Amino acid sequence: MKLAWKEMKKSKSKFLILGSIIFLVSFLTFIISGLANGLSQDNAALIKDLPSGHFYLDEAADSTYNLSKIDEDVQASVLKEHPEATAFSIQMGFVNDAEDKQHSVAFVTSTDSDLFEGVKDGEIVLDRSLEKEGIQVGDVLTNNQFSGSFTVAGFVDQKKYSHAPVAYIHMSNYQEMYRVMEMQTLFIPGQDAPVIGGLDSFTNKGFLNTIPSYNAEQMSLNMIIWFLVIISGMLFAIFFYMMNVQKIGLYGILKAIGMKTISLFQMIWYQMLAITAVALLLSILFSQGFNLLAPEGMPFALTVDTILILSAVFLVVGFIGATISGLQIKKIEPLQAIQQGEM
Repeated sequence: MKLAWKEMKKSKSKFLILGSIIFLVSFLTFIISGLANGLSQDNAALIKDLPSGHFYLDEAADSTYNLSKIDEDVQASVLKEHPEATAFSIQMGFVNDAEDKQHSVAFVTSTDSDLFEGVKDGEIVLDRSLEKEGIQVGDVLTNNQFSGSFTVAGFVDQKKYSHAPVAYIHMSNYQEMYRVMEMQTLFIPGQDAPVIGGLDSFTNKGFLNTIPSYNAEQMSLNMIIWFLVIISGMLFAIFFYMMNVQKIGLYGILKAIGMKTISLFQMIWYQMLAITAVALLLSILFSQGFNLLAPEGMPFALTVDTILILSAVFLVVGFIGATISGLQIKKIEPLQAIQQGEM
């Protein structure tokens, strides 16, 4: 450890350059991960906030929730057998305020359940983001597909679907607007997934993938994140490989005086750990600062779990990269290395 620290002090410019690059890569990774999580919440907070369970769609819908129609008899049977279950439907639409300004929303209705907001006939409960657009409790909203009007009964926090604020309405109002009596989806909380004839079953994660754009959006961002992680491992491998090539003669002398190969590896691991730890600490601090300075409307959510997972991944990848670069140390013969270093 002392030898590793002495080398870092002696060649601090080289290690500072590597640390700066690792910092930039990890910082960018944290930012993109925060944006991915934020977009995920903005796209599907309504579903992600539900407890673990199973969703059921009509087989004929081919895993497309807005084409699904649950048979009313099947729905009644399931709700009777599973009192904690609920049936719900979601459709994209809009509401007009008193000034005839349109606001895009995701209309949601459900059977009686604690999992969704209970709304009376003619009332509407909105995501709080619409409050910032000037809508207040008691305002009257309209929709071209609805013969009546909606009175704003209240607001809920962080309820989004497909990047639109959620609007809870009564089932009869929903049926009039969309000319449909059947509900789209059944949801049964819990780990057990009963088989229901004519219906496809999805876990919470599986159902998220039925949301248009969700899977493609998250896959693209996660691919960027993992590319950045792999790049950081390659940087460690290349850096320490070049350092090791320059120090073949030194390693030969150290081996000649009795230093074991594992001790040389430990020196590389200590240097990798020191550089990565400092870079990650700065990245975390800067990413939290970015969260505070980011525009209010930007969907950014960097959780503690995400930070811990990414930090662990960076350490593991850095360890692998540094270890691979040090494999040449095992092959060094002291006399040959000293002669090569003298050339």
